[in-house]
Amino acid sequence: MTLTAPRAVPAPESVRLSVLLWLTAIAAGAAEALVYLLLPEPPTFPQLGARFAIYAVLTALVLSLRTGRNAARWAVAVLLGGVGTASLVIEPVSWLLDGGSPAAFLAGADVPTLLGAGLRVVHVVAVLTALVLMFRPAANAWFRR
Repeated sequence: MTLTAPRAVPAPESVRLSVLLWLTAIAAGAAEALVYLLLPEPPTFPQLGARFAIYAVLTALVLSLRTGRNAARWAVAVLLGGVGTASLVIEPVSWLLDGGSPAAFLAGADVPTLLGAGLRVVHVVAVLTALVLMFRPAANAWFRR
C-alpha cells in the first residue's frame, strides 16, 4: 500500500478571479508609470526602477495567494487594498477638496494625462473588486482550511 499526499483543494473561483484582478491592478499601475514618460516632466529612471521593483514584489505576494495562506491574504489586503489604495486616491481627493474642477481638468488635459487617469481608474476598480472577492464566503472558508 502506498501513501500519497492529499490533493490540495483548489482555490475557489472568487480567489482565482481576485488574483487576476490584483495582477490587472499591478499591470495598470505599471502602464500608468510608462505613460508618464510622455509627460513634460517624466519620472526619472531611478524612480521607475524603484516602482517596478515594488511591482515585482507585489506580484510575488499576489501570486502567493494561491497557496491558501491566510497571512498572504491579509498582507495583500493591507498593503495593496489599504496602503496602495490610499496612495492612489490621496492626490485626486486632495485636489478635489482644494477646489479642483473635473470638467476643467478634462477640458485641458493632454492625451498622456487622460490615459494615465484612465489607467488609475482601472487600477482602483480592480483593487476594490479584488479585495471584495478575496473575502467572499467561499474564499473565507478556503483560506481558513
